Amino acid sequence: MGVLVQKFGGTSVGSIERIENVAKKVIGYRDQGHSVVVVVSAMSGETNRLLDLAKDIMGDAPHGQELDVLLSTGEQVTIALLSMALQKRGCRAISRTGWQLDIKTDDARNKARITSIDAARIKQHLDDGAVVVVAGFQGIDSDGNITTLGRGGSDTTAVALATAIQANECQIFTDVDGVYTTDPRVEPNARRLEQITFEEMLEMASLGSKVLQIRAVEFAGKYKIPLRVLSSFEEGPGTLITTEDKQMEQAKIAGIAFNRDEAQITVKGVPDQPGIAAKILGPVSRANIEIDMIVQNVAWDNTANFTFTVHRNDFSRAMEIIEDTANKLGATGVNGDPGIVKLSLVGVGMRSHAGIASQMFETLADEGINIRMISTSEIKISVVVDEKYLELGVRCLHDAFGLAKDGTVDESKAS
Repeated sequence: MGVLVQKFGGTSVGSIERIENVAKKVIGYRDQGHSVVVVVSAMSGETNRLLDLAKDIMGDAPHGQELDVLLSTGEQVTIALLSMALQKRGCRAISRTGWQLDIKTDDARNKARITSIDAARIKQHLDDGAVVVVAGFQGIDSDGNITTLGRGGSDTTAVALATAIQANECQIFTDVDGVYTTDPRVEPNARRLEQITFEEMLEMASLGSKVLQIRAVEFAGKYKIPLRVLSSFEEGPGTLITTEDKQMEQAKIAGIAFNRDEAQITVKGVPDQPGIAAKILGPVSRANIEIDMIVQNVAWDNTANFTFTVHRNDFSRAMEIIEDTANKLGATGVNGDPGIVKLSLVGVGMRSHAGIASQMFETLADEGINIRMISTSEIKISVVVDEKYLELGVRCLHDAFGLAKDGTVDESKAS
């Protein structure tokens, strides 16, 4: 039938009962004739427990090589237990850590990137008829040191393995049954997507969707490895993430993403001259604060207002830096607001459908939702609005673009 790489996250292996359930599911695929490689995360809560132990000794921000050694043990527990559960059911299984499979990474501590994988080792185990159970999230650098890939790194491990062994599909099992048009907790009529492009999934992930890790989607898209998001707890086809096809052009919008973790800062009355943006944003960037949306407005008196957004956790630090910078530049003032959110429409159909932006703006205006900032790309339109309008904004846009389960659209808002 082919080779499958299946990844099960911490929730999916969060107890012995759930590990037993994963074993049954894996055997079901194997009985269909598939060769199976399983990538697992640490049991739910285990990585945080280990990190807390490190904090007890090192303080609030433990880091370095020993943290990699410590955190990598969480997945090691899971691969052993799952292999036992498979073997108990008469299924030949072998557990392998990242270093046993020679998953080579760079030497970045606690956030390493995979550089190569020895596919021959995995293929040999598959040829011997075994299910290979691999510890996600980890590898080994050129000096033989254990490395970890950062939060969500097991997704990246799974995609990298699928690429190395040329798997037919990489399946990511989670606690949801696929990718939805938006978060069902905000919009109950959200619809599961049968298919979505890598581009759209990348945008959705970067804009707040937590279904998949961005690095994993990038990796899969680069090497054109089909990804499928499935539920660990119920049967279903899930959502296939793949390259764009002609059918996808029929849909204007794939989904609506949102991010609650935004904060806005405005510097008022700065000189409108070359280099002013670098002078404002440079100190913020040097403080390792990521900047998202940026808008500059020029006034009649040759001054400008400069507005940008940062992660809400960085708001206080960014304000301190900007207030100092504003004084040096002779700005007339600084305003900050941590009570904002970003709403985004995502869809490759934007390339072939005009009027998406105006329809979005009209829909929000009809609900009395004021837009503070706008950012666009080829397949995305994002707006910043007051936080109190998040749920209303998502729901009215979801209706206006016909994303509900029944596919209905509010014709009064359709263009």
